[in-house]
Amino acid sequence: MRKVLREQGLSIVFALLFVFALLGQSFAGLGVHNENQRAHGASPIGYWEFVTSSNFVVDVAENWQSEFLQFFVFILATIWLIQRGSPESKKPGDQGPGSDQDQLVGRFARSRSPAWAKVSGWRRVLYSNSLLLVMGGVFVVSWWLQSVSGVVVYNADQLAHGQKSVTWLGYVTSADFWDRTLQNWQSEFLAVGSMVTLSIFLRQRGSAESKPVGTPHAETSTEGE
Repeated sequence: MRKVLREQGLSIVFALLFVFALLGQSFAGLGVHNENQRAHGASPIGYWEFVTSSNFVVDVAENWQSEFLQFFVFILATIWLIQRGSPESKKPGDQGPGSDQDQLVGRFARSRSPAWAKVSGWRRVLYSNSLLLVMGGVFVVSWWLQSVSGVVVYNADQLAHGQKSVTWLGYVTSADFWDRTLQNWQSEFLAVGSMVTLSIFLRQRGSAESKPVGTPHAETSTEGE
């Protein structure tokens, strides 16, 4: 158990942080929702009813889709684009998907390489792009959940104010939907851009996301090794 905790510590810690944060959001959200219910003369609801409601789902999905979009775009961009001096970038001249030898696929695969890296055809193509496909898939599903739950919440608010409800298409083309969506996207792109740029000049000793403290600013990735 101690070895597992030591070797898998990063994923375990972030999984626990995710669970605790999601639980905290659910209880805080329930409190806010029930305060609004009382303020409008309606009855408060229970925890399970809230976490299965569109109000909770839209907030969760709204954040998930922006996070996975961030990683999808970043993974795709770093195939072809570089940032000289950033540890988040490949070395200048290494743009592109790389050769089979660089990627250790086909006849260049090692004995411990994943099975689908050793074969050819659609399995290698699928596995070679599996990270991007999964990130993109989660983004699309989260975006769809946000839109479906969001239209329910939006229409409930419309009816409460004596206004007409809208269709799903009407909602995803509305200002309300894109206001909620783009305010998350811009913050994610700012965060990634800041990390890429600031890591050129700033350091964090011991972090895999930083170059060694004494590495020259212009040195990209591990080009000096």
